Parts: sequence; structure tokens; C-alpha cells
Amino acid sequence: MSHVEHLQELHGLPAFDFPDPAARRELPEAGAVAWRLAVDPYGHTSGEEFGALWDRFLGSVDPAGVRAIVVGQWGEAYDNDSSGIVQRLVDARDRLTALRAVFIGDLEMEEAEISWIEQSDVTPVLEAYPLLEEFGIRGGTGLRFPAVRHKHLRTLRFEAGGLPGLVVRGVAASELPALEYLDMWLGVEEYGGDATVADLAPILAAGRLPALRHLGLRNSEIQDEIAAAAAGAPVVAQLTSLDLSLGVLTDAGVAALIGGQPLTHLTRLDLHHNFVTEPVAQRIRAALEPSGVEIDLSEPGDWWEDDDVVHRFTAVAE
Repeated sequence: MSHVEHLQELHGLPAFDFPDPAARRELPEAGAVAWRLAVDPYGHTSGEEFGALWDRFLGSVDPAGVRAIVVGQWGEAYDNDSSGIVQRLVDARDRLTALRAVFIGDLEMEEAEISWIEQSDVTPVLEAYPLLEEFGIRGGTGLRFPAVRHKHLRTLRFEAGGLPGLVVRGVAASELPALEYLDMWLGVEEYGGDATVADLAPILAAGRLPALRHLGLRNSEIQDEIAAAAAGAPVVAQLTSLDLSLGVLTDAGVAALIGGQPLTHLTRLDLHHNFVTEPVAQRIRAALEPSGVEIDLSEPGDWWEDDDVVHRFTAVAE
């Protein structure tokens, strides 16, 4: 199963595809669903452009009741960045007064490879919606996230084949006192994922994110280094779940976790898609499962060897 799929829900609301103009379909109440807005840039259906779809959406539902918006394909992903989407959201802030969740870039592999999704500076959305509680982005190309201050954001998600270090540093420097859930797919350097463990240091330190309960540092080619850093990170003591999945995690990273600070307070440790041998997997299970920690060590990663060099891959790159 692909790790990059259309969202089925957002903010606890089922995703609902806003229909084509010719479709005769009864619309749900504005606040009952997460509205997925997407166009077909190749004209296989209506040929409608995103601007027209956006205007039709705001004219067809009660904007003041909309609670969640999922933005899918807004054009040819590699030709058009998300700045137009960001601007439309900003311009509608006085109409979308109940908006609490936004996800930008809900494209599957059949629509665009994750590295083809051209993003932009997405922080104006947070500035325009001070009551926003959930914000998600898919695609790291062109993505910018300068440091922000936001009092109500509870969930922040970045899904990327390569998340720029500049973005990680922006998150680390932000003031997000209500943030409970942070998930970052760091990716690989070939696709712009140049973040380092040093960039993560403010996040891993205690006090920066006082409400944080879930931390995902995933899909990284330096997953062992991240695991070693997490093993001694003060922030881990306040978490209920830690997710180091989808990356190049080997025995070395798991051994660091076993030898680090106690993790028995966690309810879940997600290490799925890994390169961990069974003896080491048994060691961490023996260390944590008696305390009730749920450990996911499923989905061994694909690897191959060439001239005595072992090649291992993250779950999501290209």
C-alpha cells in the first residue's frame, strides 16, 4: 500500500469531493465534512480551472459554516505552485470564519510524484486564521515556513520526499504553545531533504513545545541519527507517542533507543518500514511491551547490495 494517498478525513470530518459543475449531487451541510477541492488539469472531466471551482464552492455552501478544507490538484503540479491557493485562503478569511483545518497538496502518485508538488510560503494561512487548529502540507519542493507565532494550532503535518532544512528550522523557531501533534517527513537530500539533527535540536529540547504529545520524525535517510538524538531528547518525556517510521532505521538506531532514556511511559512507538534484524527487534519488544507500549516493527524495508555496499531506501521519495 502506498504511503501517499488521498486523505479520507480531516479534523475528524469525512472528506467529501466537491462535485463537478454538471453533477447533480446534494451537498452536505457546510460543517459536516472536510471539503476536498480539486480540478483535473487535463480536462478529462469538466475542464474547470481552480479559480472557478473556488468561486463556485464559496457560492454553493455557507462559507461561515465550513470547518475543514482539503486542497487537491490545483493545476499541473510542476508548473503551478501553491501561492495562488494560499492567497485565495487568505482573501476568504472574513468569509471562512469557522475554518479550523486546512491541508494543501492532497495528491496521489497517479496525479503527481510527491517531489513534483510545488509549494510556497504557506505561513500566511496561519496568520490569516488565528483560530486554525490543524494544518497539513504535502510536498516539499519550494516549501517555505518562516517562524510564526500561533496560539491555537494543535496539529502540524508535513509530508515530503525531501523537507528543506529551512522549513524544519522555521518550525523549530516558531511559538506554538498549543501544538500537540507534530509530524514531519524529512525525506532524502536528493529531493531537498537537507535537514540535520542539529536543525531538530530546539524541537527535541524541553520547553519549546509545552503541549506536544505526539512527535513524528519520519521518512529520513538519517533515521539512525534521529533515533540516537531522540534517545536522549528531553521532549520525549512528555510524549505519549513517538513515530520514527518510514525511514532508514537499522539496528544501530534501535540499539540507541534501547540504551537511552526510559520509553516505558509511551503508549505507542512506531518503527514500521525499517531495516531492523529480528534479534534487535526482540530486544526492544522485551524492553517495552511488558510496560504496555505498543510497538510497530512491521513492513521491512527494501534493500539491495552492490559491490559490498548496502543500499537502503526511505518509504517515500521517488
